[in-house]
Amino acid sequence: MTFNPDADVSGGTARRRGPGRGTVIAGAGGVGILGILALIAGPLLGIDLSGLVGGTGTESGGSGSSEGSVIENCSTGEDANENVDCRVSAAQLSLDQYWGEQVERYRAPGYIIVDGSTSTGCGTASNAVGPFYCPPDETVYIDPTFFDLMRQQFGASAEELSQLYIVGHEWGHHIQNITGKMTDYPNNGTGPDSNGVRIELQADCYAGAWIGAMTKTEDENGVPYLLAPTNDQLTDAVNAAYTVGDDHIQEQSGFVNPESFTHGTSDQRKYWFANGYQNGLGECEAPLTLPGDQL
Repeated sequence: MTFNPDADVSGGTARRRGPGRGTVIAGAGGVGILGILALIAGPLLGIDLSGLVGGTGTESGGSGSSEGSVIENCSTGEDANENVDCRVSAAQLSLDQYWGEQVERYRAPGYIIVDGSTSTGCGTASNAVGPFYCPPDETVYIDPTFFDLMRQQFGASAEELSQLYIVGHEWGHHIQNITGKMTDYPNNGTGPDSNGVRIELQADCYAGAWIGAMTKTEDENGVPYLLAPTNDQLTDAVNAAYTVGDDHIQEQSGFVNPESFTHGTSDQRKYWFANGYQNGLGECEAPLTLPGDQL
């Protein structure tokens, strides 16, 4: 159990969206748990992750609604504990409250729960792509069935708190976008000291800081949205950070190439998540500014 069963989570604005029409921007690229590893790991894992790094510059087919439908049966924290779609949707309420207190003139991202696949400003979103944030349309896209792929393909436990870590990580990319971090640290290629790695490690730290403060965000009745995590839940979240490290993913091919890293090693990812959790948001500027050998 992660959410307070009595919390009111009915105010979320996440929408479920499946195949529909929309312009796909070639090369726009999302920023996510997997990111450019789509090009590295996809063929090795036997799954198609290519949609994350841009589309064809054409409209996608289908006739679904561009707005999407509301997430049903998602009113209480108990609903969030029992249903993964409600869980990842309800996380928005705590995240918006937390970041609204941390960032001046905060604006919430769009939030789409992907049903199968849908077009975005950064390419096609699906569980094969993985959760990601699309800067051009300022929207987080998550297909909850991706958590099953994490278990099957990456050996992650991918339980409740790790799912919230992933949502928090993508929210972190939105924070980086609206605060100018992405502009200050633009893509400069790959490698262990690249801006891509720094941005991802900071997003891990942001997710940890939010989870560390998760019991302080409350519904309109003063009921905390989330319960304090147990040790087992924290182990689960750290496991998720570990399994999406560049080296862990590349080890499945039998060859690790640090010069192709885009997200950081497993040890780095779990360290910066834990640092944010234990020490708060003040630690999260460090990944952008530390020398590469101190990351």
